[in-house]
Amino acid sequence: MSLQNVYHLRRVADTAARSCYICHKPSSSVLITPDNKDHFYVCPVHLKDRNFCSAIVDTEDQEKKAKDEALAREIEIVKKEYEEKQKRKKEKEKQKSDESAKDKEGTSEKKEDTNSDDKERDNKIESLQKSAPTASTSDDGPRIFALHKNFYQMRIDRLRNLEAAKRNRQRLQDPSFFPSVPSGGI
Repeated sequence: MSLQNVYHLRRVADTAARSCYICHKPSSSVLITPDNKDHFYVCPVHLKDRNFCSAIVDTEDQEKKAKDEALAREIEIVKKEYEEKQKRKKEKEKQKSDESAKDKEGTSEKKEDTNSDDKERDNKIESLQKSAPTASTSDDGPRIFALHKNFYQMRIDRLRNLEAAKRNRQRLQDPSFFPSVPSGGI
């Protein structure tokens, strides 16, 4: 049986947590092979241990993240430009309606009030955007790992022992496995 030394990190619900392969504490992180032949639970702390496993850098994933970040920045720039254009339009409309509705003395006071209100609103929006962290839904840590040779060999031995035990159970259930009673008389 050939088992590749490539394990993908998956997360399960906290209610489905099982004991860690190393320290036997409850863990919701699972390392699983791409072909789903082998899996085991492991603590996130052990994933950072350089004597247990090493991360495999996925260049495609990094490129995808970089493109997504660049796209997100461009979207934010376009949104800001659009909001500024909308504000300018509203200000022009207000000025036109104010000038036609009232005389110059009343409009100058209202313009100052609306300008100060707009500035306060803009400052609040900017402060909220700065204070709100840009949280990503996935962890920034590596997602693909390779076990070090001792742990990898332990996994291979475990799978071989499971297969041997399965073959032995099947053999014991087969009646032709045992020798037959001698036939012939005395």
